[in-house]
Amino acid sequence: MGDGYALVVRFTLRDTSAARRFDDLVAQTISGIRGEAGTLVYTVHTPVDEPLVRLFYELYAGREAFQAHEEQPHTRHFLDAREELLSDVEVSFLNEHASLSKRPSAEES
Repeated sequence: MGDGYALVVRFTLRDTSAARRFDDLVAQTISGIRGEAGTLVYTVHTPVDEPLVRLFYELYAGREAFQAHEEQPHTRHFLDAREELLSDVEVSFLNEHASLSKRPSAEES
């Protein structure tokens, strides 16, 4: 199995109302993401003591799977609708070392 294609995204929300609306937007989007075959892990976290921050960890089967995710209608809607809710976005693209990782399906190859 090749190495996955991953990223971490740190969203800072404008205020408490924006955070609620952002979480609702993610809830509307996640069912579509769960159906994406190449999306291996897609998790959303709130850091301790940072209620206006959301951290996403996303792991894809490869760059092509990430591109397919980005082109989905549910993803396009999320990308457009989130803008008014944010004060900052930081994206870090990661190179996974699959041989050093433990995750679902990594043992199947």
